[in-house]
Amino acid sequence: MREVRARDDISARALEFLILTAARTNETIGARRAEVDLAAKEWIVPAARMKGAREHIVPLSARACEIIASLPKSGGYLFPGAVAGKPLSNMAMLELLRGMRSGLTVHGFRSAFRDWAGDRTTFAREVIEFALAHGIKDETEAAYRRSTAIEKRRKLMAKWCEFCRSTDSTSAKIIPIGRGRK
Repeated sequence: MREVRARDDISARALEFLILTAARTNETIGARRAEVDLAAKEWIVPAARMKGAREHIVPLSARACEIIASLPKSGGYLFPGAVAGKPLSNMAMLELLRGMRSGLTVHGFRSAFRDWAGDRTTFAREVIEFALAHGIKDETEAAYRRSTAIEKRRKLMAKWCEFCRSTDSTSAKIIPIGRGRK
């Protein structure tokens, strides 16, 4: 995260935002200024851009709000691409990572979030899963569970931001997924 924050380009800001929100690449690069409510500290991703085809409200940490506030105010996309009126390329963040370190993937940060939240916090599994925009698999439970625990997720995302901004290099290790694991 320190290396990403040290860079001064739109790809780095998009990647940092993606990490802090535990969002997917397409959700992030397609983010529009009109979807963000900085006063409420929320980003509302429309159903059309969500893998599960359901609107997703993302509570924004203080740093995520800072990133949005620092972005150019012109154009509709938060993370504009090189071509006017188009979003950042879906390869921009991956290319940034490849230039920094080999073996990392953008989607791997969602996995890192899930592991951190499950292993290092006491937040309920369902709160963590809602933060990742995963639905409830059990149809009966899903029929009764209408809330998405937004206030609990707000606290979870604030803790994630705090962890990501930590300078304690011993608190996190990069573990390549799929290599040497059984």
